[in-house]
Formats: sequence, C-alpha cells, structure tokens
Amino acid sequence: MGQIKILVVGCGNMGASHAAAYHKLAGFELVGLVSRGNSKHRVNSRLEATYPTFDDYDVALYQTKPDAVCIATYPDTHEAYALKAFKAGAHVFIEKPLADTVVGAERVVQAAKHAGKKLVVGYILRHHPSWTKFIEIGKTLGVPLVFRMNLNQQSQGFMWDVHRNLMKSLSPIVDCGVHYIDVMCQMTEARPVRVSAIGARLTDDIPLDNYNYGQLQIHFDDGSIGWYEAGWGPMISETAFFIKDVIGPKGAVSIVANKAGGKGQSDSVEAHTQTESLRVHYADIDEKNKFIKPDEWINLTDEPSHQELCDREQLYFLRAIQEDLDLSKSMEDAVNSLRIALACDESVKTGGMVSL
Repeated sequence: MGQIKILVVGCGNMGASHAAAYHKLAGFELVGLVSRGNSKHRVNSRLEATYPTFDDYDVALYQTKPDAVCIATYPDTHEAYALKAFKAGAHVFIEKPLADTVVGAERVVQAAKHAGKKLVVGYILRHHPSWTKFIEIGKTLGVPLVFRMNLNQQSQGFMWDVHRNLMKSLSPIVDCGVHYIDVMCQMTEARPVRVSAIGARLTDDIPLDNYNYGQLQIHFDDGSIGWYEAGWGPMISETAFFIKDVIGPKGAVSIVANKAGGKGQSDSVEAHTQTESLRVHYADIDEKNKFIKPDEWINLTDEPSHQELCDREQLYFLRAIQEDLDLSKSMEDAVNSLRIALACDESVKTGGMVSL
C-alpha cells in the first residue's frame, strides 16, 4: 500500500498538530487543509509548506479525492463531515467527541461499518504511556474504585475564543469529560448505571442554554463512583485544576504533575497530557495501624510532548488502515463515553439524576 492521501478539515489547535504529524510521517501524503478562516494559512506557514487550501469542505473532498480525512472542527459538524467522508470512500480520524448527540455518534459508527472504512476517535490519552500505566495500576486497587478527576482551565485571549466557540456545541463536562469518563470505564470495566451533575453559568458571554462550570458524578454497578469537574473562562481559579486520583480498598494511585499543574498552565494544551510521575499509595497496615509499605514513585522515561502524542495517534491510524485492525471496541467505547457525558449534561439541565 502506498502513502495514504489525507485531507485535514479544521486547522485550530488539534488540526494543526495533526497536520504537522502528517507532514512528517512517511505513510501519509497531506493533500489539503480546510478551514473557514486563516488558520489553514498559518499551518502552511508553520510547516514551511504550500499544501492546497480550501474554504469549503465539499469542494476539498471532490478535488483532492482523499483516502482519509482528519476532522478537527467544532463538535456540531463532526457527524455531517464524517458521513460525507465515508460516502466519498475515505477512512476517518475524528477528534473527540465523536458527535454532539448519541444518535449522531451511532450513525457515524454505522456509516464506518457500512463503508468498510476505519474510524479512529481522538482519545489522545489512550496513546500516552503514563496514562496507560495509571490505568493498569488502578485496576489492581480492588473493588469498588473511587475516581477523582478535574481539568479546570483559566482561559483568556485565543483560548477563551476557542472555549466560547466550543460552548456553542457542548458544555465543558461533555467536551473534556469524555476523555476522563473513558479512563474511568477502562479502569473499572463495570457498567455505569446512573449519573448526576450540577453546573453554573458564570458569564453572559456564552449561549443562554449552556454553562461554563460543571461537575458530574457517575455510579457503576460494582459500587465504583466517579467525580469529574471542568470549568472554562477568565474567571476560573487556578487552584487545584489538575487532580487525577484513583482510590480503592488496596490503596491509591495519583498523577503528580508539578510543572504541568503549576501556575499559568491551566489553559495549556501541552500541559493537559503531561504526567511527570505517578504516586502509588498502599493501604496495608500492621497491628498498630501503621503503614507497612512506603508510597512508591513511578517516573516513566517515555513522557511524550503533545505533538509527539499526536504523532503516535496518527501512526495508530495509519496502522489501523494498513493492517486492517478491528476497531469495534474502541468505536463502542467512544459512543459509550459520549452517552454518559451527555446524560450528565441532561442532569445539569433537568436538576435530576439520570439512569443509564
């Protein structure tokens, strides 16, 4: 198989990083950049390249006839753009969330299966060695598990523009929450049975039916529970914005990111994927109720940058196409995490607990 001709639609933060990956990886040929504004030209400038640029996705699909499409636009376009790509005979890499509705996500998965094409969803943490180790250790802590996670972002300037645009489609606990819900589901492998959530609208600078701060709780059928908090905007506190803990009967494991969790990092895309070290706590005690084992620090030498993680995602996408990998489970997981996140969003808006 020759190079995979790929079209990138959406050239903001993630689209630019994926374009950079295609630019350097030998298995891809970047055939076009699509965006409504000037971001596509900034990508060309950053890459010192002259890739064809388009304002219109349909025109780009017709003219470039790609083997694959990378969709990194706002969530309310994901379903329509993916369906068009499959209809054109292309594989799809799509940023999370898969769609802005569960029904839409299911339509995308069915379209991929019907077309016989690959669908990879951008769950970037699945490609991070430290997060993989975090999940592996979490599975050893017994049942039930308690998940404590958040990602609050004190955003200003360009990032506040990005967040406001995202909130035209989804709330923070949906857009970011699908990542961490996916992590919880990988650790417990139990069935989520109900959710509850609360949210607050801290600015008039967003749609009337949305909120820029929220927290959710998930109940699993093995007794495990999960908490996740997300807030976006210039008013968000930088205190305790990076919490990643899992607690079980046998102890706890935590991501300790001193640099990534430091001052001025809360709206840094680079910092969000950094782990730096894992702290493992053992609950074993002696007859005097004193701890038997000291906490263990795990410092993994493989700590990829955000761009390196994007490169790894795209190498996986390439391998999925070339080796005809079975992606059924990952597609099911992407729909499941979105279903849970949207149920939490429903809980915020109705004020009640939602059964799954």
